[in-house]
Amino acid sequence: MTEKTRNIMIYGHLDKQPYEEAWAEGLGPTTPVIREGKLYGRGASDDGYSVFSTMLAIKLAQLEGKALPRICLALETEEESGSENLIKLLTLSEEYLGKPDCLFCMDSGVLDYEQLWVTSSLRGVAMVDL
Repeated sequence: MTEKTRNIMIYGHLDKQPYEEAWAEGLGPTTPVIREGKLYGRGASDDGYSVFSTMLAIKLAQLEGKALPRICLALETEEESGSENLIKLLTLSEEYLGKPDCLFCMDSGVLDYEQLWVTSSLRGVAMVDL
């Protein structure tokens, strides 16, 4: 009998909420602006990265010849802190998702771009030197 294949679930959301006023002159939530080589705009980075980051990580592992577990990517389009439909989505997808052995939530914050930031929960931050 072979060992059970690990089942990894990766959660991401694609919202661009809340739709707020500009946080600085000339910078709004839906108007992309490039200043000093940097892209500004709410939709430029807020959580749209989860799909691409996941796919790139999987592709890199494949190119390196690594054995991969089963990976399910669950995406929603509501604001995660007020999602009324996440539980319904997960319930409807239960047969496909199975019972995850591990869950990665692709949603976090960073305080700078000099180090890797890992959020252990949406209420706390764990800092790790790699």
